[in-house]
Amino acid sequence: MARIVVLGAGIGGVPMAYEMKETVGNAHEVVVISDSPTFHFVPSNPWVPPKWRKPEDLKIELAPVMAKKGINFIQKAATKVDPANNKIDLADGTSVEYDYLIIATGPRLAFDEVPGLGPHGGHTSSVCHVDHAALAAEDWDKFMADPGPIVVGAVQGASCFGPAYEYLMILETELRKRKIRDKVPMTFVTSEPYIGHLGLGGVGDTKGLLESALRDKTIKWITNAKVDRIEAGMMFVTEVDEDGNDKKKHEVPFKHSMMLPAFTGVDALRHCGAEGLTNPRGFVIVDQHQRNPTYKNIYSVGVCIALPPVEKTPVPTGTPKTGYMIESMVTATAHNIRDELAGKQPSDMPSLSALCLADLGDTGVAFLAVPQIPPRNTTWSNHGKWVHLAKIGFEKYFMRKIKNGISEPFYERMILKFLGVVRLK
Repeated sequence: MARIVVLGAGIGGVPMAYEMKETVGNAHEVVVISDSPTFHFVPSNPWVPPKWRKPEDLKIELAPVMAKKGINFIQKAATKVDPANNKIDLADGTSVEYDYLIIATGPRLAFDEVPGLGPHGGHTSSVCHVDHAALAAEDWDKFMADPGPIVVGAVQGASCFGPAYEYLMILETELRKRKIRDKVPMTFVTSEPYIGHLGLGGVGDTKGLLESALRDKTIKWITNAKVDRIEAGMMFVTEVDEDGNDKKKHEVPFKHSMMLPAFTGVDALRHCGAEGLTNPRGFVIVDQHQRNPTYKNIYSVGVCIALPPVEKTPVPTGTPKTGYMIESMVTATAHNIRDELAGKQPSDMPSLSALCLADLGDTGVAFLAVPQIPPRNTTWSNHGKWVHLAKIGFEKYFMRKIKNGISEPFYERMILKFLGVVRLK
């Protein structure tokens, strides 16, 4: 009996554990290690500050579900991945050995890379974690008592831009509902070379759709923006030209701000000293089968894997790892470990397709990219109120899958296949 350890219990880790257990059954042991007792549905975090959701609405207790599925759940923080000895060191001094390791930790939020960034000791809010979103809700309450300018966006090196657009437009919708939009100037500050780039070089007409949305809501923007520092109530930004040379200095005042940070790998990976496991930023290096080339019994899925930027941009931007893209990594990994256990070589490759719903308050933008990273076989984007409703429906659907321990129901697979979206190449 092999022990297959999944490190992390987020959007990638929990479906990974479910699908891995479904694939190998009781013939092999599946273990999940997480520093949190709950799963958090991260895509809904932007709804927390304006009270469209409560933090507890987005959490699911993992131990009961894992026990029902026959998965061993260990709620402890990992301090070091030790691939030379096939083990993971934990914060309480114990360690867990493995035959196969699937790293699904998600990222470390690199607030420290910009002075004054972030909710802990900085001057901006975050929606990257449900607990950060709860803090942002407290800041929003203070803002509502004394409204003023809002600044939202993503700093240099960021790779996840969608939640910034969502948060910006959700707040704009809330302000209109409260009849105080006229008191609140809004500015979008982003490292993207243009609105709608999204770290993907744009998808379909995301540039036109999102620029139009910002113009329609009288929201100003600064692209090619490098945030130098943030002080209480003031953001200092350098706008660069297409060659990366300084073009203009901006001092942007705010009463409330949410800026997405750059990501790195988590400390248990960044400081493990295992040459060939991660790149200099601490992201796990994987091949086309999601397997690390140096340590053949280590796989990785989700935001923690190393992907090169889609293209060089004047201000550094990363490549996002979106939901369906991660699910395709999960399926490929489960199949490849199954094959290895049967004495075969890994052969399945993820499609890395993207099917995204971006909520814009009372409307939204949807896009499909097959694969996510260009050149693409399929590119499509659209907008309308239906996207907002679809995002609500997807939240409820995905949370139900997590509660019931399901990775991909048959009907979901058939519907997506009909649309030309599949998990494996």
